[in-house]
Amino acid sequence: MTGRIVAPDDGGIAEAVELLRAESVVAFPTETVYGLGADAFSARAIGEVYRLKNRPSWNPLIVHVADVEAARKLAAEWPAAADRLAAAFWPGPLTLVVRRAEHLTGVGAGNATIALRIPAHEVALRLLAASGLPLAAPSANRSEGISPTTAGHVLRSLPDVPLVLDGGPSSWGIESTVLDLTTAVPTLLRPGALALRTLRDVTGSIALRDAEAADGTARPSPGMSRRHYAPRATLRWVGDANRADKTDKTGVLTYEGKEVEGAEILSADPREYAADLYAALHRLDDAGVTEILVQEPPDGEDWLAIRDRLSRAAAK
Repeated sequence: MTGRIVAPDDGGIAEAVELLRAESVVAFPTETVYGLGADAFSARAIGEVYRLKNRPSWNPLIVHVADVEAARKLAAEWPAAADRLAAAFWPGPLTLVVRRAEHLTGVGAGNATIALRIPAHEVALRLLAASGLPLAAPSANRSEGISPTTAGHVLRSLPDVPLVLDGGPSSWGIESTVLDLTTAVPTLLRPGALALRTLRDVTGSIALRDAEAADGTARPSPGMSRRHYAPRATLRWVGDANRADKTDKTGVLTYEGKEVEGAEILSADPREYAADLYAALHRLDDAGVTEILVQEPPDGEDWLAIRDRLSRAAAK
């Protein structure tokens, strides 16, 4: 069965809710990337997410909720820092890891924690409100592949998803920042759309950790595997894309100020670069290149999430 892309009007939302309540799955837009949603309380639906994505069982899922009250109900502990961060950044591209309530199983891949966020997308919020369900929703693509930022990307990667709500291109275009609040000092598990300096205004210090976790081992957040976000083509970082060896099957991804003839040229602003990164990788894959040379992005904290995604996409 091939999935369908539908408009997120009343009829589309109603059809999506019917599928979710029947323990099936639905792809829907968020401001970061498109998610593959399932009732967080349904083992059958969660199993379908893992099956469709070919996702390893040890990789946990982020649960999307409609409001802070719904998030609290899924947590065994709700620290004061969670309230401050939620007030400042929810709805938005921030995921908080807290102790998991015992009555919710299956989304933490065996962990005692749960990753929660409220998405800042009208369609996602309408779906959450209409269904009345917390939705476990990883990115709607095959495991290790490029995250989808359009409805079309979803079906090209996961043609068997029954329904995709089309909310247009994702505005941030890169996954949420994940912050662990179960540690003495809030700990960054995955750099993402929200910059660390913005978070520090609320939390104070943020601890950094090596976000790579060995395959097969438990982890409190998705996005911690060595290889992730990868195109079909081999991706390789280069110091100077103009001087790198190329063939007629080589694509190039660079940014303003480092132009290369015939390349995909993204903005030199990290927020704008991130918003088009996955779409650009999809375009290069669709063009049939076998190798993608990426002009190494600038260093510095503002580029941390971009460098994280590209380094994982380049991993063997």
